[in-house]
Amino acid sequence: MGIFNRMSDIFKANVNDTLDKAEDPEKMLKQMVIEMEESVNKATLAVGNAIANEKTLERKLLKAQEETNNWHQKAMQAVNAGRDDLAKAALEKKALYERNTKDLEPTYRMAKDTAVKMRAQLDTLKSKLDEARTRQNTLIARSQAAKAQKQIAQAFSGVGGDAFSKFDKFESKVEQLESQADAFGQLAGDNTALEDQFKQLDRSGTDSELLALKASMGKLPAASSDATSAPSPTEDPAVQELKRQMQLPPKS
Repeated sequence: MGIFNRMSDIFKANVNDTLDKAEDPEKMLKQMVIEMEESVNKATLAVGNAIANEKTLERKLLKAQEETNNWHQKAMQAVNAGRDDLAKAALEKKALYERNTKDLEPTYRMAKDTAVKMRAQLDTLKSKLDEARTRQNTLIARSQAAKAQKQIAQAFSGVGGDAFSKFDKFESKVEQLESQADAFGQLAGDNTALEDQFKQLDRSGTDSELLALKASMGKLPAASSDATSAPSPTEDPAVQELKRQMQLPPKS
């Protein structure tokens, strides 16, 4: 019965634990099914031998019972013929087959019971094998789905340095460069505004020198009293003061 103990161990194995330890769950499942099939084949052979032994014992038992009846009939025939010597010899043969029958009966019953039990166990194992084959396909499909889900999860979480993770890092660098460009742009703008203010001052000084030159050459136009008294609100105060100081007296 060792074959059935081995089969029982295989079918009682924790499939999930085996899958966790296996490098390739799909190959491991296929290998397990192959081992189950081999064990079922060996168990089938063992059951066949048990049934063959049962049939052999059955034939021997039937033969012993048949010979017992035959020698009983011969003993009766010899008595009827008045041959007591032949009757005694026939009864001795009968007794021999009777003892043989008694020896075979318990052996045959045991062999028959064993064959019946082994056949039932074999049917159970075959049913388990069919179930394993069905579960194999299901588990392989689940394993493939789990692998796909793991790859997707790794892609989104950045595990393994995949393209998505590198893309996010590159985007962060671009944003950093854009921020630096904005900062330097603001600094450059501040410098430009400051330079513009100094240029404005330079232009005011130049305007004053031009007016002084024109005044010394008598090229300034005569200004009306209203215009003189009411300087342009947009004109530089220094220019206005220079005009006032350099205004020519009116002709007589």
